[in-house]
Amino acid sequence: MESDRPHQTGPTLEPLRRLIRGRLERLPPGLAEFILFGLKQAWACLFAGLMLGLIILTKLVWQPDWPIHRYDALFVSALAIQVTFLALKMETVEEAKVILIYHLVGTAMEIFKVHMGSWAYPEAAIIRLGGVPLFSGFMYASVGSYMARAIRIFDMRFTRYPPFWATALLAAAIYANFYLHHFLADIRIALFAATVLLFGRVRIYYTVEEKPRWMPLVVAAFFTSIFLWIAENIGTATGVWLYPGQQTWHMVPFTKLGSWYLLLYVSFVLVTIVCRPEPPDAAPARAGQA
Repeated sequence: MESDRPHQTGPTLEPLRRLIRGRLERLPPGLAEFILFGLKQAWACLFAGLMLGLIILTKLVWQPDWPIHRYDALFVSALAIQVTFLALKMETVEEAKVILIYHLVGTAMEIFKVHMGSWAYPEAAIIRLGGVPLFSGFMYASVGSYMARAIRIFDMRFTRYPPFWATALLAAAIYANFYLHHFLADIRIALFAATVLLFGRVRIYYTVEEKPRWMPLVVAAFFTSIFLWIAENIGTATGVWLYPGQQTWHMVPFTKLGSWYLLLYVSFVLVTIVCRPEPPDAAPARAGQA
């Protein structure tokens, strides 16, 4: 049943949302829930989808003699999207905080990785820091944006969730290893084991319509890393960034799945700074749930 409270899509898109819900009510319940799950997932990854669309579009149409560099246009576009989301109440202030935090954390790692030669940005840009175009931080932020929006949209709850200090230590160790493995031994195997030990019993309970469903958190992280690996292939295929030896494009190695899997835990812990995990028996805390 629909609530009279404001919905997370914001007042501007409220007529369209009600139209879609009206159409779904005519379908069999199972099919309607399946379609609604897909629509909610699409809404959760709206910022990431728009960023990916801009990357593909600019690759297809951008000309080298245009008065603004492609990277700078991507930065301005990402900033404009964020301002629009907030103005139209399509995004909460908490989600904007997550994006800002992740932009800073991601940009710091980008500067280091580019300096170490892990990958490169081959095109020119004015809006850059330490050789890194600042739009790149928004690519990391899109991951945090998806997580924060998904937690709210699906009213996610968590069982057997570990204490925050333990998750913060794991996230710090993962983040540090992205830097230190250039100088010391790579401990990612131990970090993989640590994610299972710490989060292996955690279940994510999510609600599409009315009935709560669940999935193990580590399984959700693995499947999400696959989608990020696919997005990374799109990023390198469009020349936004390149790994060594990719002057002629080839598929990003499957080993990058592990990097994304670990990075997702850093993302999730950053999200929980402003969106603390709640147990299934907690009262609904987010106004705007329908």
